[in-house]
Amino acid sequence: MKVNIRKRIDLLVQLGAYLQQNTADWQAIKELAARANGWFVPDYIEKAVDNICAVFLQASLLEDWVAHYQLPNENESPKKIGLVMAGNMPLVGFHDLLCCFITGHYLLVKTSSKDDILIKFIVDRLYEWEPATRELIVFAEQLKNCDAYIATGSNNTSRYFEFYFAKYPHIIRKNRTSVAVLDGTETAAELDALADDVMLYFGLGCRNVTQIFVPKEYDFIPLLAALKKYSWASDHNKYRNNYDYNLALHMLNSTYYMTNETTLMIEHESAFSPISQLHFQFYTDAAPVLEKLQASDSIQAIVGHFGIAFGKVQQPGLMDYADGIDTMEWLKSL
Repeated sequence: MKVNIRKRIDLLVQLGAYLQQNTADWQAIKELAARANGWFVPDYIEKAVDNICAVFLQASLLEDWVAHYQLPNENESPKKIGLVMAGNMPLVGFHDLLCCFITGHYLLVKTSSKDDILIKFIVDRLYEWEPATRELIVFAEQLKNCDAYIATGSNNTSRYFEFYFAKYPHIIRKNRTSVAVLDGTETAAELDALADDVMLYFGLGCRNVTQIFVPKEYDFIPLLAALKKYSWASDHNKYRNNYDYNLALHMLNSTYYMTNETTLMIEHESAFSPISQLHFQFYTDAAPVLEKLQASDSIQAIVGHFGIAFGKVQQPGLMDYADGIDTMEWLKSL
């Protein structure tokens, strides 16, 4: 059964309004999700939901998005899309689901065991308001007989996805991360916002800044002070275990490190850093650094005066696609 695009937009707007009402049922589900996954602390669940409501589920934004791609009133030849979701952050797979739903394709979803409570509850609301959506979005443990696939995972799992889905149109997402290029003129407010870019969701997202590039003779003390706003993370068992483990390694290896007792800072060439750790590298000329970063297929976003504004990287809009692949154009082309 088809649901025309006006009805799809209206359902999504209704969903946004519902999620912001914080009903007893929705509150109970968020609490259940927080208990099921220790990384999903209540504040981070709320932040993820607030962003979805503010920049995804607004009528004017959805209408402009649909108009940009000139989507028809109904998809006359819908395909079945197999969607493998990640679970590193609350509702991290929602944008992919949204893209498939708004384009009128059928969707077969395999959720991550780390994040299946929130997304299934949200889709249940769509089922409740429009029974036809039960045919449009289906959850399954195995994704068989699909026409195309979208799968998000690690570099390791991506090899399996490439093998299994090789015969079909697919988008396979691998490990990506974000960096910041600082020039030393950042204000206290900008460093405070950078602390959010680093520490939100415990640094588990591809939009988290895990490496910074700084000029020679850079003064790290203001940044370390700004990161202290997340000193509460030291009381979080999972985060603290990671901090203690990485600190012990550096002490045993006599590695030079800086710390504010919550975040470790290490000079390292890798853009990927362990939980609780921020890598840094020095530069003398920002231009070649930026050129190299922009050419890298492992960098999701560049933060700073040279790129995305501080504090904004964790607020992607409808047109901000993972891995720089326009999911909507790809779905239209099927």
